Amino acid sequence: MQTLETLIRHWRDDSGGTYRTWFLWEERLKNFRSIRRGLQTVVKEIEAGSFGTQYRGSSLETVVHSIAEQRQIFKGADHAFLWKPKLRIPDIYENPDHQRAFGRFLDTCACCTGGDDLIRAIRELDRRAIKGLGPAAANLLYFLHPTHMPPFNTAIVNGYNALTGAKVKLGKWEEYLALREGMLRLNGTHRGLLSNDLGAVAGLLFDLGSGRYTPPPREDDGAALSAWQADLAKVREESASASKALAAAREGDRTHIEVQGWLRDLGRALGFDVWIAANDRSRAYAGGRLGDGCLDTLPPGIAGTPGADAVRLIDVVWFERGTLAPAAAFEVEHTTSIYSGIVRMLDLALGAPERAVQGLYLVAPDARESDVRDQLRRPAFQAVSHLNMRYLPYSELERHREAMARFGQGLRAVEAIARAL
Repeated sequence: MQTLETLIRHWRDDSGGTYRTWFLWEERLKNFRSIRRGLQTVVKEIEAGSFGTQYRGSSLETVVHSIAEQRQIFKGADHAFLWKPKLRIPDIYENPDHQRAFGRFLDTCACCTGGDDLIRAIRELDRRAIKGLGPAAANLLYFLHPTHMPPFNTAIVNGYNALTGAKVKLGKWEEYLALREGMLRLNGTHRGLLSNDLGAVAGLLFDLGSGRYTPPPREDDGAALSAWQADLAKVREESASASKALAAAREGDRTHIEVQGWLRDLGRALGFDVWIAANDRSRAYAGGRLGDGCLDTLPPGIAGTPGADAVRLIDVVWFERGTLAPAAAFEVEHTTSIYSGIVRMLDLALGAPERAVQGLYLVAPDARESDVRDQLRRPAFQAVSHLNMRYLPYSELERHREAMARFGQGLRAVEAIARAL
């Protein structure tokens, strides 16, 4: 018990471990809502019979891709959903009955309120024996119910087996449910060091299963304990080199904040009231806070819409001074998931009174222009192409922002340097 607590404490302090690089990553939390929205779209398309017969280009590919972008722990999350033509799996593309069963499963899980209901939904799906549709789908359930359903992949399974001596195998829902029970017990025992969110214990097991850590000995073996302590010390040394990568990520965060600051100051100079993302307002910027001089609450017409929780996380929103009608929204995509930013702005554009938002902008480094265009070409966003979302390059914003602030009027100055998508 004591050695495992020692391991968890080391893991929490490890700058290169999943606790600091993924679990505490603010974008992880911002992505929950957009992934849930994406799954709702999958369900609606299946119910309407418009989902199609392939993974590529589908709404499912869009949402699973956004999960796979979530740092190392979800790398390869899309493999289970890729169509394998020789095996004809997973059989949710060519078999309409299986596709509808999958849609009902997602819809049921989205509406569940507790673990028992989720387990019943899993068992109902399992009874259908749909080829190739195994517990990798639990990664979707995690983003619906992070306190009830843990993520699932090979490294997590390997870490659990190494830590507990279990022999959990991949590919069967019953194996996943047994793993889940063990993870809940482990999480409950060490709740003070982990979290109600099962992503924390999954991250610990991932680092064990991927070889970053060696699990503590399960028996009272002095030699094994000494070897394990030596391994732990080695990991700490390796973390020093990993801190360079973390420093680069933090530099990215600073750049993200700086661009938000440019947009804040430009918006105010052009005569708009400005909203800064709720989770960024207190960040340090220019000798103060990023939210200084900005709106403290969303206007009532926006705060009361169904998508208000997502709108609060949009990086920067400009509102018409006086009427507080939304004029423009900006998502700064330095290194983060472009998909999630698009979904947040659509919540604003489609939920605003009379849909009066004049400008929707994806603000990103020049090198990410192709990534931005690829996302907007996804079929999932074709239905909202009339909203004319535009790309605003860092270089153009940096080069012209001071002149725009001095001589610009309204959104015309921004439109002049933005690019159509």
